[in-house]
Amino acid sequence: MTTETPQAPVPLAQRVTVVLLTYNCAHRLDEVLDHLLALGVPLVAVDNASGDGTVDVLRRRGVEVHRLPRNIGAAARNVGVELARTPYVACCDDDGWYEREGLVLAADLMDRHPVLAVVNARILVGPEQRLDPISAVMADSPLPDRHDLPGTVLMGFMAGAVVVRRSAYLQVGGYAERFFIGGEEETLALPLLRAGWQMRYVPEVVVQHRPSRANVDAVRPYGMRNTLWNAWLHRPLGSALRWTWFVLRDPRRRPGRWRGVLWALLGMPAVLRDRSVMPAQLDADLRVLDEAHYATLRRPQRAEAAQRV
Repeated sequence: MTTETPQAPVPLAQRVTVVLLTYNCAHRLDEVLDHLLALGVPLVAVDNASGDGTVDVLRRRGVEVHRLPRNIGAAARNVGVELARTPYVACCDDDGWYEREGLVLAADLMDRHPVLAVVNARILVGPEQRLDPISAVMADSPLPDRHDLPGTVLMGFMAGAVVVRRSAYLQVGGYAERFFIGGEEETLALPLLRAGWQMRYVPEVVVQHRPSRANVDAVRPYGMRNTLWNAWLHRPLGSALRWTWFVLRDPRRRPGRWRGVLWALLGMPAVLRDRSVMPAQLDADLRVLDEAHYATLRRPQRAEAAQRV
């Protein structure tokens, strides 16, 4: 009778690389690096042509850094993912960090479920660790699970709070540079879904977020432009029209709305040339999420109407 010797688990450093995207963050970067370096995994920083000494901070801390000659937004993450030599990559922005236990869990889940391409973390905001509202939305996902995977079903994610399967990311080409930044997650999520990959929200995976408001207003028009471009790139005519009408009416998108619409219109000829309609089941699932978005818009309107009665 022989007994098998149990295999030692593969060390986390051989499974996960953290790719850190930086831009003009020298003033807050040391705290982030303290936590990321303590994870004990490879760390690759890609800098979007910062002009404030960010690269100096990274080099002083011994971080592998690749400084780009110009700011290409979210597509800079592609550089870091290409450079990684592990099967999974934790994408990190320059105002947050991962907790190690969650990275271990994310890697274990991806080891066990080859169809799983994205694990979105629970996001805790500030020293008081408030739950980010987007995490609550993800936890309540109304989408059905057809693959029996842990977590709740997603069709989108938060770019700085996900562990991705490197091979899946590279298969679909990563982030497209023309989208720059702002709601850029859609530009990667939809190609992943169309290629058959799955995405899940797993609350045991945790990102600590110390948000910077420095570029929020500048990014808003890009977010409006990108959500319109994505609708017309991938969705059937009726769904694209309904989504366009919704985002134009959504008061949460009011800042920068019309500039974003103008930018979307200017780029629409190229978008329509590349248009490729998604499978019907994907659009049906997206329409389930559309209805959830519409409901959030209607609730304050109904409350206001009730007060007038």
